Amino acid sequence: MATPIGNLADISLRALAVLAQVDAIACEDTRHTQALLRSYGLQRPSHALIAVHQHNEAQAAQLVIERLTQGQRIAYVSDAGTPGVSDPGARLCAALAQAGLRSIPIPGASSIISALSVAGCVPANAEASGFVFEGFLPTKAAQRQAAIERVLQEPRCTIVLEAPHRIVDLVQRMAQVQAERSSSQALSGSPSGQRLLTIAKEISKQFEHIITLEAAPATAWLQAEPQRCKGEFVLIVHPLAPAPEGQQPLHAQAEQVLHLLLQELPTKTAVKLCAQITGQPRNQLYERALAWQKAAAAS
Repeated sequence: MATPIGNLADISLRALAVLAQVDAIACEDTRHTQALLRSYGLQRPSHALIAVHQHNEAQAAQLVIERLTQGQRIAYVSDAGTPGVSDPGARLCAALAQAGLRSIPIPGASSIISALSVAGCVPANAEASGFVFEGFLPTKAAQRQAAIERVLQEPRCTIVLEAPHRIVDLVQRMAQVQAERSSSQALSGSPSGQRLLTIAKEISKQFEHIITLEAAPATAWLQAEPQRCKGEFVLIVHPLAPAPEGQQPLHAQAEQVLHLLLQELPTKTAVKLCAQITGQPRNQLYERALAWQKAAAAS
């Protein structure tokens, strides 16, 4: 059963009915779930709550199976969101299936689907349709770098989760990988392009903020205010959009130069200098600068 990820009003009527009727509730944290139940006026004795979390899921599943085979009805909830999606629950459901028992999904809140629903990811072609869920990337440097490169090679929309203390590092690395890749593509005569990123933080909570930027200026946006790097993040890497017919996409290095110049100079002057330095079309640079300014104003 999915539970709210921030706003208590996101519970479903079906979920409330089931929580009131089941014989027991298996949960990631019994204290958290007891507080959640009290928020909806539901009173359950402590013996009706079963702790099933990432450290005991395999063993606790056997207790759930025993109680189910006795004819009890049990609901499973993680602390927030949908169980089994970057939360415990998958091992429990696998154990139930092996025991010949049923798991019934009760849908509800999900930060992943919520962010995707407003990101505006439009695939350029059939190859880029659909999406990939990566979850949290590795924290070790070499594995993390390999994962980022894999994500940016994936033509489909890719969803990544990230902690607040690593979000700036993640976006910086993405910008660097794209810049290096664009440089090599430019030398070989191949077209290059930047992936749009939708950064969604604290979905359904007080400081919810969702913004879509290209990778180059996204780091600066995050660092502009300390509050922007706090909370839980869903990062959506958009499919690589094709360049308009007859027009080559801007190189990542040109975008970085433009971004730096815009911090010090008026727009027209920055665009003129960037065109002279990089050789990129002035009208495309100007359109890109205006798009960034519009996004910044909207934030």
